[in-house]
Amino acid sequence: MHQKNPFNTNYNFNQLINAVPELKECIVLGKFSRKSIDFSNSKAVYLLNKSLLKWRFNLNWSLKEGHLCPAVPGRLDYLLNVQDLIPQIEGRRIKMLDLGTGASLIYPLLATAAFNWECVGTEIDKEAITYAKGLIRMNSNMRGTKVRRQEFKSQLLKGIMQKDDQFDVLVCNPPFYKTKSEAFAANAKKNKNLHGNEKVAHNFGGSPNELWYKGGEEAFLKKLASESAEYKNQILWFTSLVSKKENLRTFKRYIRKENPTELKVINLNQGNKTSQFIAWTFQQKNNEPEE
Repeated sequence: MHQKNPFNTNYNFNQLINAVPELKECIVLGKFSRKSIDFSNSKAVYLLNKSLLKWRFNLNWSLKEGHLCPAVPGRLDYLLNVQDLIPQIEGRRIKMLDLGTGASLIYPLLATAAFNWECVGTEIDKEAITYAKGLIRMNSNMRGTKVRRQEFKSQLLKGIMQKDDQFDVLVCNPPFYKTKSEAFAANAKKNKNLHGNEKVAHNFGGSPNELWYKGGEEAFLKKLASESAEYKNQILWFTSLVSKKENLRTFKRYIRKENPTELKVINLNQGNKTSQFIAWTFQQKNNEPEE
């Protein structure tokens, strides 16, 4: 994990239970009688992440049933590494665009609470937008956050970006799967590894728009690479998580076709798990979007 990640050490479950008392009923004893949770239990996963947000950032958070439950430490790690890309100018707030913010609003919540960034989220699902706006109302420090609706499934940035928009960074956690059956097969494999039981329900939840996209992650990122060139003067850094390392070569090829000035792959190490995100820009070093 990033050296600045506050979740870099073992969780203090007594503190987390004080933050969210309902977590207590989900505690199990692991190796050496250490407190933990059953990570195949969707309620336990939700309450753990809720308690992390409350304990560390005093954020009020809930999640509508059936929507994707984000792993807070990993999402914050992504943002911390993104922060390292962006030129820091004293007195100027970083502006972030979250592509597909979802019902959890997790990236704007973390970016505002941890860094005081100015955030705009985009979303195609009306229900998710309603819920995300409710989270904004629940947290007074989020009042400046906006959520824009994408009207067309065939577009990502088109129809969202406004003429006078200027963002320092775009973040994105794209749908990883091509179909519902592919998503559920992947979850069954994960649950078997965690719990020895393929039939355990989705431990992380997820609505169709959050989990699958026609053509999967590859089609989504190909579209994002293409559209990014159209907004190269309005967004300094484009970034996206990539679920499978073996797909990076393909994604880099799509992006290079658009002639970026810089392209990076950044690894995210979380315990035994390694993930990555890809980042590219069309602007010269030390440039930033105009005010």
